[in-house]
Amino acid sequence: MIVSVIAKLFNFRPVLTALVGIVGFSLSGPIHGEEYVEWEAEGLAIPEPLGGLQGDPQRGKAVVIDRDRGNCLACHLMPIPEEPMHGTVAPPLNGVGSRLSEGQLRLRIVNEQRVNPNTIMPAFYKRPDKYHRPHPAYKTTVLTAQEVEDVVAYLMTLK
Repeated sequence: MIVSVIAKLFNFRPVLTALVGIVGFSLSGPIHGEEYVEWEAEGLAIPEPLGGLQGDPQRGKAVVIDRDRGNCLACHLMPIPEEPMHGTVAPPLNGVGSRLSEGQLRLRIVNEQRVNPNTIMPAFYKRPDKYHRPHPAYKTTVLTAQEVEDVVAYLMTLK
């Protein structure tokens, strides 16, 4: 009797439907732009956007200044005066969009070591199975393909 009263008071069907939808979505695979996409360099550039994705400069700026994601300000001086503590160990990025092409910027973000093997800049989009890390949870790229394209789009605005 108590169960039937509770069932009448609380309709659990919408809750169960939502839960099934959430579980199904989470098992369906990564969201577009988050799965690893193979890329190919031509010379010192990756001419095609990763996965054919379109970058967004505003999101790219957010990644650039995010100390937990791109963290570009740790090493580079950038034309973002409202952000504190710009680094000086890497080249300044003022005007980088007029010095380098999208493809050249993309390769430098994906894996600068392909351009300069002696660099201290990390590979932000290295193939996950190439990492030598102790725990499987850390076998992922630093940035997603979408974030790489967003950062490229932002850097191209720095003329």
